[in-house]
Amino acid sequence: MLKKDSLKRFVQVAILSAAFVAPVAYSEADSIIDAKNPQAILELAKGFGYAELGTDSEGDPFINGRIDGTKYGIYFYRCSDEGDDCKDIQFMAYWSGVDISLEVVNRWNYTQRYGKACIDEDEDVRIEFPVNIDYGVTSDNLEDTIDWWAVTLREFRQFIDENTGD
Repeated sequence: MLKKDSLKRFVQVAILSAAFVAPVAYSEADSIIDAKNPQAILELAKGFGYAELGTDSEGDPFINGRIDGTKYGIYFYRCSDEGDDCKDIQFMAYWSGVDISLEVVNRWNYTQRYGKACIDEDEDVRIEFPVNIDYGVTSDNLEDTIDWWAVTLREFRQFIDENTGD
């Protein structure tokens, strides 16, 4: 049997040991975010400029935003019929009335890692940036993703300006 002092020492050592091997708790900045929480995504998007939360024509969440004067949207996909329980998101921006060839747009796609560009059925130039957050990512990770979107958006806007004369 352990004596009282020995038991006290054992408990102290056990508590200290547990403190070193226990997983570190996430701070508020490292909370897990998924597409089921549009408000949390909105708050991160606001850190890069204007952003507001609404719904799209199908009743799914939609974030309308601006970064450096360029309008963009964050679309929520694979949502339930009620417009919640979404699985992933996609950043998107488009420009109407831009005279740019498919060959030039394909050059962007060939030379860039992030942001797929296309000319849509309305002849608008569009850039898309899908993000799978189905099982959640840390807020730091999603903030970094939004930063990559902001960089991609700026670079694509510059690419359009350089290749259209607008």
